[in-house]
Amino acid sequence: MEQTRISLTAPEVSSLWTQYMFDSMSIGFIRYALEHLEDGDIIEIYKDSLELSERHVGKVKEFFNSEGIPIPQGFTNEDVNIHAPRLFQDPFYLYYIYIMTLQGLTGYSLSVGTSIRADLRKYFISCNTETMMLFEKTIDTMLTKGLYSRPAVLTPAENIDFIKHQSFLTGWFGEKRPLTGIEIGDITFNMNKMNMHVALKVGFSQVAASKKVRQFINRGMEISNKHIAAFGKIFREEMLNSPMSWQSHVTSSTTSPFSDKWLMYQVQLSSQIAIAFYGTALSVTSRADIAEKYIVMISELVRYAEDGANLMIENGWMEEPPKASDRRALSKGNKEGIESNHHDK
Repeated sequence: MEQTRISLTAPEVSSLWTQYMFDSMSIGFIRYALEHLEDGDIIEIYKDSLELSERHVGKVKEFFNSEGIPIPQGFTNEDVNIHAPRLFQDPFYLYYIYIMTLQGLTGYSLSVGTSIRADLRKYFISCNTETMMLFEKTIDTMLTKGLYSRPAVLTPAENIDFIKHQSFLTGWFGEKRPLTGIEIGDITFNMNKMNMHVALKVGFSQVAASKKVRQFINRGMEISNKHIAAFGKIFREEMLNSPMSWQSHVTSSTTSPFSDKWLMYQVQLSSQIAIAFYGTALSVTSRADIAEKYIVMISELVRYAEDGANLMIENGWMEEPPKASDRRALSKGNKEGIESNHHDK
């Protein structure tokens, strides 16, 4: 009996498209890094990462070709100059992979949960397993080299207890309760990400070709530093340790290894992911003063990301993601406009 062909769903197509864009961007960064990395352990991690990214790009092409879906342009060799001088030192490259694998694990888990077809589920489960192994190797290497700053440690309670007062939820006036372990973990994680944002933007601001792109990146650096300062103030008040910064691992090079399109995509991607993680932290934060900070930070990043999108559109750098058919235009018989949009791609 012939098996009925099952088309990819909208979430499945979107997951594959997003993975292609991310991995095609990553391939350029990894190849550039491998040109001047010196630490053998970090080189091995980057070679593993390159193999994964190239395999993912190839697999997405297979899925799209079988479905008759156009292959995204993504990023090519034209977007990277692997022979450009070193922009980052070896420790930062290790930290970059650490953050990227964390983001990859989150994305693959979501892709598994939104995939229906058995082959897609199997594929994304495999991606998640491979990325988890890369994460394990990366964090072990960071610990061995003393490059991982551990989060604060909690003193074990003598017994269990229940919340008896609504003051547990406040934080504006009077004495504030200590942070919960969840709140500490989220602030630590978000500070880690923002520290990476700052280091990337310090480097990118030195090498961006366009004045508008440099100004946009510098604005993002100010936002990231402001968020780090706000998180750091909370930890100082609680007498807890903060994660280490990474901007000292940026070199003085002013020769860009990447196109401005590539730089903008990396900055946009980081901003969008930060919004998502801030939202997750907001949903489990009980202290009102910290929740308010997350709301303000999210609003600030949303405005920044919108301006970034407008800048990318202005320069023709924003590739259109898969979308539903325009049923309103079809119902009006507007075939000319639809065909024009199709040919523009």
